[in-house]
Amino acid sequence: MNRRRFLSMGCVCCLNLIPGISLAQSDSWPDWQIPPRFARPDLSSDEGGLWALMDREEKRVRQSPFCIRDPQLHDYVLDIICRLGGDHCPDIRAYVMHNPIFNAMMAPNGMMQVWTGLMLRIDNEAQLAAVLGHELGHYFSRHSIDQLRDAESRSAFAQFFGIFGLVGAVGQIAAIAGAFAHSREHERVADRIGLELMSKAGYDPAEAAKVWENLLVELKASPNEDPTRENPMFATHPPADERRETLARLVEAHPGGVTNEATWLDKMAPYRREWLDDEIKRSQHEQSIALLNRLISRSPSQPDYLFARAEVRRLRSNDTDLDQAINDYKSAISLGNAPPESYRGLGMIYMARKQTEEARTNLGHYLDLSPASPDGLMIKSYIEEMKI
Repeated sequence: MNRRRFLSMGCVCCLNLIPGISLAQSDSWPDWQIPPRFARPDLSSDEGGLWALMDREEKRVRQSPFCIRDPQLHDYVLDIICRLGGDHCPDIRAYVMHNPIFNAMMAPNGMMQVWTGLMLRIDNEAQLAAVLGHELGHYFSRHSIDQLRDAESRSAFAQFFGIFGLVGAVGQIAAIAGAFAHSREHERVADRIGLELMSKAGYDPAEAAKVWENLLVELKASPNEDPTRENPMFATHPPADERRETLARLVEAHPGGVTNEATWLDKMAPYRREWLDDEIKRSQHEQSIALLNRLISRSPSQPDYLFARAEVRRLRSNDTDLDQAINDYKSAISLGNAPPESYRGLGMIYMARKQTEEARTNLGHYLDLSPASPDGLMIKSYIEEMKI
């Protein structure tokens, strides 16, 4: 099988510190080198047993319906991993997994997962490299070996390994990810190694902090008192303010580098609507609006983002939401190439407001543009009811 086509991103990062290296005590650029490639441990050792278990789970990941099998997307991500990971490239298999949650993970046998919820939130290639570099930092430091050895029972092991085959079970994954998250010290080490890898690969390391900052803005939009506690990443990662300041100091001596924003936008364009649809269905309205506000500010002429924000507002229906949703739907349509569902959304709002003529007109436009839509019969019944 073609090595590049074996890529299919989306998993957990795990590992432990290389002896003699202490990256957490200094804000200077880490004096660190990529370790030699790891030899497969003997099957009779505890580490060898862990690798064998992960190999079994990796087979399930490859066969999962949540695994995205697009050779072009896979090759693109794998190229970034190889630029970051150097000689370790042949040992790493990456899987892009269909899941609206922001997450990436790596197992000790070289299996990496990246979830589409993370990819939706990435602004450019450098930010994706920051996440992948962080995961490689865990891998090179072998953090997950200690993590798995510390599991206290067979059931704990079963839960850990089970996450690789339960990519669609968002609630279960969040709970398990929290239970098996890395320590804050491991996260600090992985941050520094990730920045080193980014810089050597020619990326702008300043983009690393932006990934964290953007996600924090999104979580703070939640109505809960402390939404960061709901996300396993924030439960175990260093505090946001500390992390921002530390990353800023680390990159001061290494300014510059590429972001490759245009390349990234081109690669993710075929998936934009699907990933936005997943975000809408996540039903975290406040967080979704915060995300979409940011995406719209960066790309105001992208109708997909305006449509998605309109859908979230229509579904939430608070105060002025419906009026704002109408404006967003119309703005998306005026830009051209808007999703046909923009007319459906307008029609549903007008129907609820008893504006029959406007409702029938927009729902009819939707059916004209999407005659084979799965909800076509239902929409036709709405139109017929409004004729009576």
